[in-house]
Amino acid sequence: MAISPPDKSHVLDQTIRLIRPGGRPTETIYRTIAVEDPVSLEFNGIAYAVMMATPTDLVDYVTGFALSEKLIETAADMEAVDIHHADNGWIVRARLAHTRTETLLARVRTRVSESSCGLCGMENLEEVMRPLPKVAAHEAVSHDAIFRALAELGEHQPLHNATGAVHAAAFADAEGHILHAREDVGRHNALDKLIGCLARADVPAADGFILTSSRCSYEMVEKSVRAEATTLVTISAPTSLAVSRAQDAGLTLIALARPDTAWLMGE
Repeated sequence: MAISPPDKSHVLDQTIRLIRPGGRPTETIYRTIAVEDPVSLEFNGIAYAVMMATPTDLVDYVTGFALSEKLIETAADMEAVDIHHADNGWIVRARLAHTRTETLLARVRTRVSESSCGLCGMENLEEVMRPLPKVAAHEAVSHDAIFRALAELGEHQPLHNATGAVHAAAFADAEGHILHAREDVGRHNALDKLIGCLARADVPAADGFILTSSRCSYEMVEKSVRAEATTLVTISAPTSLAVSRAQDAGLTLIALARPDTAWLMGE
């Protein structure tokens, strides 16, 4: 049984000294600061990763993370989640279906060769560049839907509106109405939370499109493709690898999406 984080675990009230140029007087103000905590993810009793994250929607997070890591195929493979608030952070313990045990152990063995500086060795480089699955054939999202979702996004970012320090990932329907949104200090975490949310709600990502408030790195493309999304819209610009990976998978990528313009990549 999942345990929800306590109220206000995601923000802190902070006293701040406001400074100004030109020798103008300072001022004491109070601001809300987004919490960034270590979140330890355990699967079937195995310590898998420690992520720095906003401690909200952690059941969605661990589900989306497991899907992105290919530890599970569907949300049904996540049999139970327990969340514990420890002295130094959070511990999320997930129990996967026994049919996922070999996959979990194989992934753990692969992660042993990873380092903080990146991915080491030819085996890992080949794994990173392995072709992504092709996304389903799909119609283009209307331009009006894209700009409607952009206009609505701010209404679904309460934590960012309070702190100015977190990313959002949202899911909009074909008309551009946002149905689900998740926030986190990390852009990857926000997307994993959204992916987990959609999976747990049994909402196909291909029924609409994903909108993120961040730049588009290749990981954002890969997570979207593995979630079976067909269109990804990002507010900031993409990297070269993100563009090429999206093109190879057939993912429609729209970047640098602003209220008046957006880039349709690969056209």
